Amino acid sequence: MVINKDIQDKVMTLKLTGRLDTTTSPDLEQELNASLDGIGELNFDFSELEYISSAGLRVLLAAQKRMNTQGAMSISGVNDTIADIFEITGFSDILTIK
Repeated sequence: MVINKDIQDKVMTLKLTGRLDTTTSPDLEQELNASLDGIGELNFDFSELEYISSAGLRVLLAAQKRMNTQGAMSISGVNDTIADIFEITGFSDILTIK
């Protein structure tokens, strides 16, 4: 997985490319832990993300909980496979998906 980060003012956008799974989710978790201080809006661009596993969902849930206390989080560019995973797991009710 490749993580492209863009920060403007207090808005951070992370564009993920590839697969967010057991192998790559620690990379995203590390990036979030290092970068979220002072961020008021976190946006994920999933337009090039192919797959997400339960390990990836756990990282998103932790990010959502943190952003609930300091701002907002949204996800855009979700493909049908990932949308189905969000729906089946109930994450579509927890996350803001554009």
